Order: sequence, then C-alpha cells, then structure tokens
Amino acid sequence: MIDSEKVYFEAGRVIAREFHKEVSDQTLGRMMGRKPLESVALFAQELGIDEDPETLLKRREARVVSVLEQGVDPMPGLDYILKTLQPRFPLAIATSAPKYIVDVVMRKLDVRQFFRVIQTSDDVVNGKPDPEIYLKAMGKLEVKPADCIVLEDSSNGALAGKRSGAYVIAVPSIYTRGQDFSFVDYVASDLPDAARHIESLD
Repeated sequence: MIDSEKVYFEAGRVIAREFHKEVSDQTLGRMMGRKPLESVALFAQELGIDEDPETLLKRREARVVSVLEQGVDPMPGLDYILKTLQPRFPLAIATSAPKYIVDVVMRKLDVRQFFRVIQTSDDVVNGKPDPEIYLKAMGKLEVKPADCIVLEDSSNGALAGKRSGAYVIAVPSIYTRGQDFSFVDYVASDLPDAARHIESLD
C-alpha cells in the first residue's frame, strides 16, 4: 500500500552509519518481509554490530514512525485497486509490521474501512517466508488458502504466500525488482495491472 521499503531502507542506512558501518541493498532486501526482531538481528549479524536486537529495533521503529507521521504516500493505483476489489472480495492485510506502525499508515491513508482483517506481526511466531501470517489472516477471513489471492512486493512475502497455498501476484517495487519472483503465479507491473489480472481470473 505504501513504499515502506523506502522508509525502512533509509532507516537502515542511517542506523548503520551511526555504528560507522555501511549496509548493502542486498542485506536490506533480505530483511524485508521478516518479523521485525528477526530483521534487525539479521542486520546486526551481517554488519557485525554488537548491539542487542531489541535496542536496535526500538531505534529503527522510532525513526520509521517519525517519518510516517510526517506523511505517507500511497503506492500508485492503491485507490483504484481498493475501490475495484473491495465491493467483490473480502480484503485483508498481512504485514510484517507491528500494529502501532500499521495504525499510523491506516490513519494517514484513511483506508481502514476497506479491510475486513488486519493481521500484523504482533501475534505471529514465524515471520515470512513462513506462511503463518497468511494462514492466520485467512483463518480470520474464514476462507480457504486455495480461494485466496496474495499481493506481495518482496520475494520473502511472495514465498510465504505460495507456501500458504494461495495464488500469488507479485507487484515489485523499485527496491525489489531484482529479487526472485520466478515462483509466483503472475508478476504485475503495478497495482491497477494486478486488479485487472484478478478480475480476469473470475
């Protein structure tokens, strides 16, 4: 819904520099889609930062919330896809972000009314690419995985969707276009393209 990678990538770069390190896009890409604590633990490991992951996470999330509070830009086509699909399908969010960050995004975009279920990472044990978060969202929607369509912008997230048993559409961002999406069912150029493809599946 938003270009969250831009926000998280920049937060990662700033924090790395605070430890006199430089973080690669590859490391930042591997962090995407994972549970927050898992992602910062990977960050610390790959950069050789001797810092408690909980402390690192608090530092990163504070920076992310500060940026989001200043303004959130929706992904191009978000309004179109929500208004096209919501009247016909029950919609859910399955995000690796914690609830308090999702709440900021929902408020800034004013889109909460479009979603029947919002599944955050707060009560998920295994982060993406494990399918747990999707299976929980599907359970709350009371729908079978085979009847679900997952939209994802990261390889980790798309793999979680496939492992759940859903039909997966990748909508890569400029930060994830180089990731492996060879296993998904369809790669969309943007959100309107994804919406049109979903309509063609009926």
